[in-house]
Amino acid sequence: MKAIFLICGVISVAFVLFISAYLVISGIPAIRQIGLKAFLLGKTWAPTASEASFGILPFILSSVYATAGAVVLGVPIGVLTAVFLSKVAAPRAAAVIHTAVELLAGIPSVVYGLVGMIVLVPTIQRLFGLSSGACLLAAVVVLAIMILPSIISVSETALRAVPPEYEAASLALGATKTETYFRVSLPAAKSGIAASIVLGVGRAIGEAMAIIMVSGNVANMPGLLKSVRFLTTAIASEMSYAAYGSLQRQALFSIGLVLFLFIMLINVILNVCIKRKEK
Repeated sequence: MKAIFLICGVISVAFVLFISAYLVISGIPAIRQIGLKAFLLGKTWAPTASEASFGILPFILSSVYATAGAVVLGVPIGVLTAVFLSKVAAPRAAAVIHTAVELLAGIPSVVYGLVGMIVLVPTIQRLFGLSSGACLLAAVVVLAIMILPSIISVSETALRAVPPEYEAASLALGATKTETYFRVSLPAAKSGIAASIVLGVGRAIGEAMAIIMVSGNVANMPGLLKSVRFLTTAIASEMSYAAYGSLQRQALFSIGLVLFLFIMLINVILNVCIKRKEK
């Protein structure tokens, strides 16, 4: 039995190593040809122009801003919903909300994008008087909704794992239930809540299908009400027609490498912060 577990673990590690090696091998040549500074800090992406440009700074900033905005919107809603489900809600109400959260988690990305394109994009267009409502703001709202199931589920599990003695002691000392939830339960469950945020960040920064439908998919420097393109959507939108062996196709693999390293860096930073807080 131990051998089976070992084989499964080795296979998982092998997949990660294979993907990492493939991205490095496929992505490095284009970066060498374009130049690291021009690639990462260039503001113009025009791979088919007579004088081709391969700057991905707009994609990087758009991905960072959208992920940060989704976390700012989604984390408070998700954590407070988890507190409600684990500490306040009646069993029937909790069952209904659980069903809704599970349904939210099971909705395909393309459906989020379709609803956003039909409902959210025209609403933003009317509210701000824009020629098109497909913009960074629409992507932020869609991503915030998409990360809610991960944050709610993991945070609720962490809150339910808090020993009831902690809360009983707080109440016995005169604290109200609300004070107990925010000053005892949430701090005690911070590791699980932080893990839910890591999952949410990974979901947000790696999403492509939904945001390509609501963001406009234009290689602009990011602005809240401007059409933008992300690292993921750049790959998804151009890989199908990029000529095999061309610098454009190689640059798309380089974008994949940057995205991969970016996600790894975020996970490492968040995990280090979690461990420091635990100490």
